[in-house]
Amino acid sequence: MKPAPLSLRVIEDVLRAAVREDVGSGDLTTAATVPPESRATGRFTTKQPLVAAGLSVAGRLLELVDPSLQYRQLVEDGDSVTEGTAIAEVHGSASSILTGERVTLNMLQRMCGIATYTRRYVECLTGTKAKVADTRKTVPGLRLLDKYAVACGGGSNHRMGLFDAVLIKNNHLAFHDSIAAALQVARRHAGPDMRIEVEVPGPERVEETIRAGADVILLDNFTVDQTREAVRICAGRVPLESSGGITLQNIREYAEAGVDIISVGALTHSPPAADIHMLVLPQ
Repeated sequence: MKPAPLSLRVIEDVLRAAVREDVGSGDLTTAATVPPESRATGRFTTKQPLVAAGLSVAGRLLELVDPSLQYRQLVEDGDSVTEGTAIAEVHGSASSILTGERVTLNMLQRMCGIATYTRRYVECLTGTKAKVADTRKTVPGLRLLDKYAVACGGGSNHRMGLFDAVLIKNNHLAFHDSIAAALQVARRHAGPDMRIEVEVPGPERVEETIRAGADVILLDNFTVDQTREAVRICAGRVPLESSGGITLQNIREYAEAGVDIISVGALTHSPPAADIHMLVLPQ
């Protein structure tokens, strides 16, 4: 499960801000305790099984701390690795390695954590047609990185933001007399080629929504029984997406009910951080 390449250029501002936040005017502890001429190797090692994500990001963070550092990935994003695996190394100034340690680990632990958590959800759906998708419930400023990590775990990316898809939810429908009216206005505004997804309040509105021209139907906070009924009514005419209250314990039931997409906010709003540490070896 290899994700599409991540463009570091588009996240450069985020990475510079992360380094600036931690380093500020300088690393006081390292300056006070480590001789400037000291050299070292830093090895990023897993303390649990995980799915790798963000290795190129870690390299760029270290480069921003000190361009002379020599960084090498030992695995690829999307790889599953066992506990005790060295996933990357950095060689050079010991002071620079220590200064870049925390900001780099923070990013790796979050991104690998998201990828690993996503992979657990993906594996629950083996043998079904359903795909796991993320949501917009990401850390502000880190959305591209969060969603990239989901892709590393084998998940699918939902819309990136409000600007690249139309999703008409109940709060939007409140301003219209009917689903058909909302869809008509949205289609006129967004154009004929834009995919429009509509949230329905219950299975009884699925037929109406299909006839109104929705491209995708969102079943938010439906029970499994309600989901089965919606799938029966839809009969494969448009894709169905389940969301709301989806956990590792119940996702398989929703997939077996017959939906096409299952979006899970927890992938990015509450993933466990991966346990990774850096062992610094003086040279």
